[in-house]
Amino acid sequence: MKRLWLLFSQTATVLLAAYFVVGTLKPEWLGKSPAAMRNLAVVEAPSAPSGSVPQGSLRLAAQKASSAVVSINISKAAKPSPHGNDPWFRFFFGEQGTEPQAGLGSGVIVSASGYILTNNHVIEGADEIEVILNDSRRAVAKVIGTDPDTDLAVLKIELDKLPVIVMGNSDSLQVGDQVLAIGNPFGVGQTVTSGIVSALGRNQLGINTFENFIQTDAAINPGNSGGALVDTTGNLLGINTAIYSRSGGSMGIGFAIPVSTARLVMEGLVKDGQVTRGWIGVEPNELSPELAETFGVKARQGVIITGVLQNGPAALSGVRPGDVVTAVADKEVANVSELLSAVAALRPGTPSKFRLQRRDEQIVLELTPGVRPKPRRPAK
Repeated sequence: MKRLWLLFSQTATVLLAAYFVVGTLKPEWLGKSPAAMRNLAVVEAPSAPSGSVPQGSLRLAAQKASSAVVSINISKAAKPSPHGNDPWFRFFFGEQGTEPQAGLGSGVIVSASGYILTNNHVIEGADEIEVILNDSRRAVAKVIGTDPDTDLAVLKIELDKLPVIVMGNSDSLQVGDQVLAIGNPFGVGQTVTSGIVSALGRNQLGINTFENFIQTDAAINPGNSGGALVDTTGNLLGINTAIYSRSGGSMGIGFAIPVSTARLVMEGLVKDGQVTRGWIGVEPNELSPELAETFGVKARQGVIITGVLQNGPAALSGVRPGDVVTAVADKEVANVSELLSAVAALRPGTPSKFRLQRRDEQIVLELTPGVRPKPRRPAK
């Protein structure tokens, strides 16, 4: 019985193998045409209509914004070495500082008149700035103004028929929204990366004086600085400025200046050549339990004032050391960065309401801000 079963199984296996070989190599022997077999074996996806956009593609947003994003090449003249006239120094170390320096970054065309937004650190100290458009046109740019406090700068080029990006609404952004970062990383050419908004209102990073960054995980690398952060319709949301990195490359933590801030800075630079900000003349500090106990304050939230400039706007309005600022112009403030930004946004000479807590008492003062002094440059 076992021998019969073994013989049957072997015969069945051989017949099945033979059928498979014949069906693959000579299907016509089995009455099946090769064309029929191909139709049975291959199922092709229907081709998309010409000009249609695949579902989920960000192609249209990239195409809309990319033409207005430019590459920026800067050159700095070589700085002579202080030991350049010493023959012994030249003998041992050669000629120092004889090669000009070059740098690169990105920018965004925001006006048909040729105005370009970029980062101040991209063009700082440049002797010549060349702008390269996405259509390969080139132009030498003129610096209209810079604002180191926000790390923004405005350039201008003289070319016709310039593509212009559409300004979006950064105030409506929410964490999780899709965004694209467009720029010229490492000088490889215009590159588009995608990601989401990871966080909003990032501050206290030590990058700028006034910080209110959009954080994104869209890849931003050296050379992307000054480029565009856009939404899924191609509208400008921010100017890419900085990354957090241990290697020099993208680690998924990038920061962009909101377009709401960039627009105000640009208007001030184009109109007056500088940005006019409010100033009240105080020394603010984060509210800590130690400082609250020192000044006898019961407040749990706000910014404590530890110093007041004599005859400054705050002193003239009655602000005292130990006061805790909880709101500026009906906008609550929770830390020093928020207070600086709120005060800077005030119009000098126009009274504004400040809500304070002085020990156990809540008071409201009408304070007229002055003009914020220009930051002093460190001595070289």
